[in-house]
Amino acid sequence: MYPNLYYLLKDAFGWNLLALKIVNTFGFCVAISFLVCAWLLVKELKRKQAAGYFTYKEIQIVVGKPAGIGELLINFFLGFLLGYKLLGIFIIKGAMNDPQEFIFSSAGSFPAGILLGLFFAGLKWWEKNKSKLANPEKRTIRIWPSDRVGDMTIIAAVAGFAGAKIFDNLENWNRFIQDPIGNLFSPSGLTFYGGLIVASLVLLYYFRKNKISFINVADACAPGLMFAYGWGRMGCQVAGDGDWGIVNSAFVSNADGTVQLANSGNVYYRTLTENASYYIPQFGSLDKVQHAAVKPFLDLPNWLFAYTYPHNVNNEGIPLFGCTWDNYCNHLPIPVFPTPIYEIVTCLLLFFFLWSIRKKIIIPGRMFAIYLILNGVERFLVEHIRVNTQYHFLGLNPTQAEIISLGLILAGVVLYGIAPKLKVSKALYKRQQAAVAAS
Repeated sequence: MYPNLYYLLKDAFGWNLLALKIVNTFGFCVAISFLVCAWLLVKELKRKQAAGYFTYKEIQIVVGKPAGIGELLINFFLGFLLGYKLLGIFIIKGAMNDPQEFIFSSAGSFPAGILLGLFFAGLKWWEKNKSKLANPEKRTIRIWPSDRVGDMTIIAAVAGFAGAKIFDNLENWNRFIQDPIGNLFSPSGLTFYGGLIVASLVLLYYFRKNKISFINVADACAPGLMFAYGWGRMGCQVAGDGDWGIVNSAFVSNADGTVQLANSGNVYYRTLTENASYYIPQFGSLDKVQHAAVKPFLDLPNWLFAYTYPHNVNNEGIPLFGCTWDNYCNHLPIPVFPTPIYEIVTCLLLFFFLWSIRKKIIIPGRMFAIYLILNGVERFLVEHIRVNTQYHFLGLNPTQAEIISLGLILAGVVLYGIAPKLKVSKALYKRQQAAVAAS
């Protein structure tokens, strides 16, 4: 596993770039998924705009004004934050030893923050002054939904991260109440569905405010969302952030983090007992440790069935023999199913499927409905071999993700059925009829 890009590039190319310790591998993969998703969304929105699914909004802007106090202060604040933290990590002694802890602490460099803040404010003043007019002019411009993708991406990122943290802490309430501040500001511990739900609600408000059809944007987002989920799981796998499956009791772990088939079932129980101090805090007792014994088939490699996540970012497990990495020298005492790999493959295949059918689905809402059903089914199935907190009611023991995924499937089925009757579908039909008559 590679908790950050420093270890990844050092292992792959022998590079010793200490600055890369601040770039979390999971965060890097999430950033890539957001950028690709935004690019796909722009393409889809432009295609749908040409097909009449959207219209523009006219707004008035003032051209030629000098930079205002508010703009300068905002740019100074952004520059200060970057300087205080990102430059501070190279200035403050010892910060590079644990960059992530430094980033999420209150420590930083005030001189670096002030200098970079002044630079950002000066850059904004110079940019506005360059286009300043003697008499500022009012102009009317047309803004299409594709012009707002930058705003949508930022809103989705901020709201998504907040929702992912909130739902993760709700799912792991006992862990949260032990250290509320630490869990809220920790870079690990994120729940995809929490991010999806909160981001969707915030974006719904944004779309209604700007008179943009939410359901048409949702259709345009569907393929990109599937890609983002699959690529995000790439970060989970590479970083080893805890989103793995239940124990595969057909295998045992070696001291160096590799795996091998167990000679008998007794090996599993013996290893479980030897590592009781690791498993009991998580499961309450050794009897509650979820496991299944599945051996490789079809000549598939062992790592597709059992993985110990050596050097995982959460430092979970037991010491790894001969490890010299800073703070990342553990591996799991018993191998687990690498569920992120299964989701990477499944979701990327589903992305290509959604991308291939997008032009054939013309009724607003149905593309997003198909996404909801596919995403819900995929997550519901993989939950059967994932480690997650279970809820107990009416004799059932579902996980948070199982409840939400079943809700998504149901919502997708209902949306697919009622889509032709939605107001947006009728409005699209009228616009298309008017376009035909005009031609």
